[in-house]
Amino acid sequence: MSLDFSFYNWGIISNYILKGLYFSLILTVVATAGGILFGTLLALMRLSGWKPLTISATIYVNGMRSIPLVMVLLWFFLLVPFLIGRPVGAETAAVVTFIAFEAAYFSEIMRAGIQSIPRGQVFAGQAMGMTYGQNMRLVILPQAFRNMLPVLLTQTIILFQDTSLVYAIGANDLLKGFEVAGTNLGRPVESYLLATVSYLVVCFALSYLVKRLHRKIAIIR
Repeated sequence: MSLDFSFYNWGIISNYILKGLYFSLILTVVATAGGILFGTLLALMRLSGWKPLTISATIYVNGMRSIPLVMVLLWFFLLVPFLIGRPVGAETAAVVTFIAFEAAYFSEIMRAGIQSIPRGQVFAGQAMGMTYGQNMRLVILPQAFRNMLPVLLTQTIILFQDTSLVYAIGANDLLKGFEVAGTNLGRPVESYLLATVSYLVVCFALSYLVKRLHRKIAIIR
């Protein structure tokens, strides 16, 4: 069998590949933003010291981290329409599922970041008359975000790779774009090879940028 990539032209790329890439990138950005937001709330709940909040957040985080993402996707996509009595679009299911799932992972990252801040800074904020909320918002969380930024970005790269799982529910992501293009033109092998190369290039470039950022942060410290 000989490989032939000549069938790929601008029309194929724009109609299939770029549309899929656009959705994959949007899903990554939205899931990262939502995951960090809810993950930070979960981290604060676990560190609150109030047992109902701590136990609830711990059950959620450990539960989500113990289930494969593709299973959560399928459950939401197949079971939620049955419960609410109307269908849920594949794109909507992907966004909601990714935010809920990634929040558990970002929660652990942010919890480690908050715990990495010396207690002396907490006491200094309290000595200045800051409330717990002000101390967290103005002193602790900004430093925690800076400390954990390389790890947060690394998790975002993993998230981008995981967006290929929405293929299982028929969402039009980057992998789906390659698959549809290759199937319609009878060249599936070449399409999957190009999809692999595309993910490799994007993730390698992002990993390189994260590594450089980590070095800069280390110098600032």
